[in-house]
Amino acid sequence: MIKVTNLCKAYGSTVALDNVSFEVDDGHIYGLLGPNGAGKSTTMNIITGYLAPTMGEVVIDGYTLGKDTLKAKKCIGYLPEIPPLYPDMFVREYLNFVASIKQISAKERIDEVQSAIDKTGLKEVSERLIKNLSKGYKQRVGIAQAILGTPKVIILDEPTVGLDPQQIIEIRELIRSLKENHTVILSSHILSEIATVCDDVLMISHGRVVAMDTTDHLLSDKKRLGRSFTVTVKGEKDKTEKVLSGLTAVVTNLSFVSEEDGKCTFTFDTEKEDDIREDVSFALSDERLLVLSLSEEKKSLEDIYLAIMEESDKQYEEELRLAKEAEEAEEEDDDEDIEEDEQFSEESDESNGKEEK
Repeated sequence: MIKVTNLCKAYGSTVALDNVSFEVDDGHIYGLLGPNGAGKSTTMNIITGYLAPTMGEVVIDGYTLGKDTLKAKKCIGYLPEIPPLYPDMFVREYLNFVASIKQISAKERIDEVQSAIDKTGLKEVSERLIKNLSKGYKQRVGIAQAILGTPKVIILDEPTVGLDPQQIIEIRELIRSLKENHTVILSSHILSEIATVCDDVLMISHGRVVAMDTTDHLLSDKKRLGRSFTVTVKGEKDKTEKVLSGLTAVVTNLSFVSEEDGKCTFTFDTEKEDDIREDVSFALSDERLLVLSLSEEKKSLEDIYLAIMEESDKQYEEELRLAKEAEEAEEEDDDEDIEEDEQFSEESDESNGKEEK
């Protein structure tokens, strides 16, 4: 549906996007994640045709932006972070206005507007002024204008920002329903929202794609995330700690949590990917320590996001360090060349002076 190839965007010496490439398939909801300034909004603005890239290519449903721009734009519905609403217009009036801008024929316009109203739950407020609507209903109107004309791709930028918990639940359910007829790209800083709504995740950092995978696969990446366990044992704290500390091949980062009524609780990490419960249980039982519970902590999308961003930051800092060293080495070479040129010039002047004498 969308193919982005070697996308670059520079503002003078500032690089906002650096060779970004990815593909978006039909019928999926993609979550776009990254810290502020990572390049998310720039990516969305280029895909929607609002910004032109410095380099690279964007193809939407077979149409290339810059060549078949109007045809490509017709494939996209866009809801920016601040919905583009006219507060003094009625909801239905506004949607009719947007439909005319999208060049939906007058014959189809009534049905298209009514369909958008029904899908977004705006029937009860369709004859009200937009300025009198709640924040949640305004977001619904923004989504309604995005889906008018049934574009194949819907791009939503922070669609639940500023909403109350009930409104957030309603908008999330609405977004999930969109994937029946659309491919959805959703940008949000709420990681639980991405985990709940999205099938796939695209992470951007320092203007580069640093991860793109299904949500489930990312959360099962034990090698990157590591594994954490909590164990509760019936027995003395010191004795339990000694046994667990001795399992150096299995247990790392052992930490005491609590001790109460002859029971003690510890947490620990492990780098092993296979089942370690048997090793831990047998070691404790050999010392007559009864394992009351041993559970693995379930990692969240926030954990994987932070781990990937940390890797990205380290790599970026290392690249900056190497670039700085290369620049300094080049400057030293230039200085040496200048000194050699000056020395040669002085020797040449001395030789010319002797010949004149």
